[in-house]
Amino acid sequence: MTENRRTLYPIVEPYASGVVDVGDGHSLYWERCGTPGGKPAVFLHGGPGAGISDNHRGQFDPARYDVLLFDQRGAGRSTPHADLNANTTWHLVDDIERLRKMCGVEKWLVFGGSWGSTLSLAYAQAHPGRVTELILRGIFLFGQNELDWLYKYGASELYPDGWDDFVSVVSKDERGDLVGAYRRLLTCDEEATKLRAAKAWSKWEGLTVTLLPDKAMLDEFTEDKHAIAIARIENHYMANKGWLDEGQLLKGAEKLRGIPGVIVQGRHDCCTPPRAAWELKKAWPEVELNIVPDGGHLYNEPGVLDGLIRATDRFAR
Repeated sequence: MTENRRTLYPIVEPYASGVVDVGDGHSLYWERCGTPGGKPAVFLHGGPGAGISDNHRGQFDPARYDVLLFDQRGAGRSTPHADLNANTTWHLVDDIERLRKMCGVEKWLVFGGSWGSTLSLAYAQAHPGRVTELILRGIFLFGQNELDWLYKYGASELYPDGWDDFVSVVSKDERGDLVGAYRRLLTCDEEATKLRAAKAWSKWEGLTVTLLPDKAMLDEFTEDKHAIAIARIENHYMANKGWLDEGQLLKGAEKLRGIPGVIVQGRHDCCTPPRAAWELKKAWPEVELNIVPDGGHLYNEPGVLDGLIRATDRFAR
């Protein structure tokens, strides 16, 4: 049924915003939206490296929620831009705790999609007593099979034209390890080489995240500053497998027992296919898994957005 699908709430301006020094030379941009004293929530963006956007606020009823949104290390308006120093999953988990204390809340709802789902799970497993509910989209667990899907085989079968563009940036003798080859390009000293690689990396991801082609979204993904942050930080995390052991987030799912949760997963998500969501559901039986039959990866696709807003509405009560 598609007639009664929910859409974004009106996009409100933040009632507070600022920058917080989290150490290691990093400063994070943050904003709080909605109603002060409303249900506390934190929004964890994807990428890593993508940053927050105004429309992300619209996934929460501003009359009932008090939401903290922030740009993770090196992303968006956080500084230094695209920096890889002291930028790991566990640095970000610590940052979330610092921000929770800054907000003066004991517990909050944690909402994350794509890489944000990974970070949400890592945070919730490290601090289960601080999480009231979890809302997750496009599950990514950093399994080797998920990395291979994106950078060895799988998505390349669906987007062979885009794949050829993606690998063309790398010399033929280095294509056995595309993540490693791109890492060398994205961390080199030659700005033109770095930018060319960043645009190619970001374009490849952009092709896989929409159910139907979206030129405006691809243009945004490949804009110079955005592409550099996405590509450098994302590649850095992929090269280090998210600083997670194989299967760690599935094994740690037992720590989520008692935390209500909803997963919204596009059936035709070619960036983070449904297998990971299904495995997480098996490891965490209490979570509600909603597979959207006409959904891809992005939060703003109609069926996916409907599921996310229904989840935030439910937990607002």
